[in-house]
Amino acid sequence: MRTLFDEAGEDLRRLPFAELEARAKVCKLCRLSHGRTHVVFGEGPQPCDLVFIGEGPGEVEDQTGRPFVGRAGQLLDEILKASELPRESVYITNTVKCRPPENRLPARDEMEACWPYLEAQIYHLKPKIIVTLGNAPTQLLLDTQEGITKIRGQFFPWKNGIELFPMFHPSYLLRNPSKEKGSPKYLTWKDIQRVKARLHEHRNG
Repeated sequence: MRTLFDEAGEDLRRLPFAELEARAKVCKLCRLSHGRTHVVFGEGPQPCDLVFIGEGPGEVEDQTGRPFVGRAGQLLDEILKASELPRESVYITNTVKCRPPENRLPARDEMEACWPYLEAQIYHLKPKIIVTLGNAPTQLLLDTQEGITKIRGQFFPWKNGIELFPMFHPSYLLRNPSKEKGSPKYLTWKDIQRVKARLHEHRNG
């Protein structure tokens, strides 16, 4: 995986957050830049104790420039609201900032091209917990091939004291609407409660 340096050798951590976003919005480092309408950098407070990382922008996100505002995003909002974790209290972004064609998963080289931006975001945000939504961000950040069904719902030590917690992507929940015990929605409800409790522990020492 690439380091925090872009192709010109510049350490993106040194850029102010606003300048980092401005740089991302004119990025041409991978093929995804060719078909985008908007770069979807992310949104939320900076710094932020809790960061959610999805896979890539969808059609609505590409049109608006905002992350998680389509159907999957609306479900994420519902999950956060029901857990008393308001959307405006968390930071939300994706592994890639431009929409993959037909909403396919981002390719490995596309995620690696965008990695300097994502890791610089994390550096500035200084989260206590990162929730990875789905396989793409989970496998990227944990450097694993394990699927989300096997490793969701667990805390993993990451870098600089940050804990990483994989969860199902909301789009997967839309395809599996059952709320019965053991269903993806049931497990996600349990997972977000664990995240909330752990965040409380971090904040209260």
